[in-house]
Amino acid sequence: MKRTATGKVIKSTGSWYQVALAGDGEIIKARIRGKFRMDGKRLTNPVGVGDLVEMEVESKDNTGMIMKIMERKNFVVRQSPRQKHHLHLLASNIDLALLIVTVVNPSLKQGFIDRFLLLTEPRDIPVLICFNKCDLHTEEDQLIAEYLCRLYESIGYDSIIVSATQQTGIEELKQKLKGKTTLVAGQSGVGKSTLLNTIHPGLNIKTGNLSEYTGKGQHTTTFAELFDLGDGTCLIDTPGMKTLSYNNLEVMDVAHNFREFFVFSQHCRFGDCTHRNEPGCAVKEALESGEISELRYQNYLAILDEIEDQNYWERHTDI
Repeated sequence: MKRTATGKVIKSTGSWYQVALAGDGEIIKARIRGKFRMDGKRLTNPVGVGDLVEMEVESKDNTGMIMKIMERKNFVVRQSPRQKHHLHLLASNIDLALLIVTVVNPSLKQGFIDRFLLLTEPRDIPVLICFNKCDLHTEEDQLIAEYLCRLYESIGYDSIIVSATQQTGIEELKQKLKGKTTLVAGQSGVGKSTLLNTIHPGLNIKTGNLSEYTGKGQHTTTFAELFDLGDGTCLIDTPGMKTLSYNNLEVMDVAHNFREFFVFSQHCRFGDCTHRNEPGCAVKEALESGEISELRYQNYLAILDEIEDQNYWERHTDI
């Protein structure tokens, strides 16, 4: 005997999903029927944590079959790290994205911040950039963190400097997350799991150490999972990211989603200006006057080059 039920996906483990039923919160193990695409591309995981779904639940074993995905308020999708022509759905229906980075241990990769913002900006998802491990900062490291906070705050992104081990900034961070469903992301080794355990000790998320050989983080979170902390506060923990690439973006998508570039671009001579060598480029003028960050601009150029290279090889390679 089957019954129809609705619920929220709270964990994705590949072919199986855990769904918390609406009403009583019972957890049902479910699979999906059918195939889904996004922006014309295949999804490695067509259902994401945070999705609201409709299921048929089999009474004899209390497992479900997901029949329908409700309309999403928003979502965060990235290029699949294993299948470059597929997209990977990180999470859906979120209020905030918390990006955790470090200046040291592991060393800062500032370009990763701008790459991550390209995942959230097209969906108008607010981002909080969190500089963790400030207890390890030298005076120079602290100045770098403070400079980057000012840079991103000047273009409308929130930021905070914290230490999970010394509890620095943790209460302020909790207030920023209160009442929101937050996607938590970061490169491996930045202390994401430790920070989440500090925010809510009852989570008991597995933590790891940096590799002694590479000095880089090692994955401790394997699958995305939603933790309900009560009072409307939910955290979606995601696996650590090594790199971010873009099989779903074109050059103008990048130009439009570097938000301060987009503001100045309205004064460019050409509507399709890519802000490289075109005459009458208002973005280049703003760069020269110091109104646009050289760091952001160099990251922008690197992403454009990568997308153009990828598009070239796709056009000239049989896939």
